[in-house]
Amino acid sequence: MSDVALDADAAQLAVEHCYEQGWSDGLPLVPATQPLVDRFLAAGGRSADDVIGHMPQLDRTVTVELAAINAAMAGCKPEYFPVVLAAWEALMNERATKGGGWQSTSGPAPLIIVNGPIRGELGFNGAGGVFGPGFRANATVARAIGLIVRNVFGVRPHELEQATQGLPGRWSLCIAENEEESPWAPLAEERGVTGDAVSATLLRTCEYVDNRHTTDPEQLLADFADTIGRSGAWIFRHAMAGVVFSPEHAQLLAGAGFGRADVAAWLAEHAGRTTRELARAGKDHSTEAGVRFPGTDAEPDGFQRTVAPGAEPTMLIAVAGARNAGISMVVRYFADWSGTPVAIRREASHE
Repeated sequence: MSDVALDADAAQLAVEHCYEQGWSDGLPLVPATQPLVDRFLAAGGRSADDVIGHMPQLDRTVTVELAAINAAMAGCKPEYFPVVLAAWEALMNERATKGGGWQSTSGPAPLIIVNGPIRGELGFNGAGGVFGPGFRANATVARAIGLIVRNVFGVRPHELEQATQGLPGRWSLCIAENEEESPWAPLAEERGVTGDAVSATLLRTCEYVDNRHTTDPEQLLADFADTIGRSGAWIFRHAMAGVVFSPEHAQLLAGAGFGRADVAAWLAEHAGRTTRELARAGKDHSTEAGVRFPGTDAEPDGFQRTVAPGAEPTMLIAVAGARNAGISMVVRYFADWSGTPVAIRREASHE
């Protein structure tokens, strides 16, 4: 702790000023002074005026400096900023974020997954409670993305944001992969980027699967397939999902000879419902545009797959959490996932 005297009353006034400007997501913000923003820019190693995102329907543009301001307000440390930039770039690579994803009625949540040594260096949690609170790096990197969308794109609740209910974790889903207890190579490495990297996509929701009752790999996978195939998640002909496995589940599957691709192939083949089951929910038919609605003369016992044939390579299979119970998380994409990680660049200086 510094010996510099702190003026708590002045700090409170600064926090209230941020609220009054409408910059906050509801929680207190860190005042983004110029010296603080300069430290972020130095850590990011990029020119302040570099354009890193554009929302064409609103004609609003994100620069590195605007991202730095919002990362500072979110409570990030300057050394987190390269992760924020990589996460933002990974999200901007996704088809959904270039359209109306941020403004969707489903209120999608970005999922950010961090790989590499930077996890331990900066204190990202990839173990117990990984989807919960308690870790500054996880919480503030995710929050920084939300503040950029709010303050730069102007997508705010009751204004440009159209979420009917939204998701509880909309701006809080940043996790590290538990590489140490994963039986597979790191997610980003398997997809072509070694070392420090971020993978990201937009989610409709997450749903946990608690299965500590079987050691049979196909029984375990059947539980995940049942969750992925539930009708409530379908509004189009097909829907995409992935799984963030706990180490216990991942090790069980790997021990039975399943690699990531094998898991994805099994789940894609078995996740779905019969036409009769979908008819009970009024979702048994899909139009040429792919939207589901009631009414079809299809075979009642015919099986309709959740995951489109050929989409298996873009099923996200990651490992995070503690090895203390058989509990894992199904993650449902808002639309799809490009499967493209982004390297975290940590330059020493910027122009």
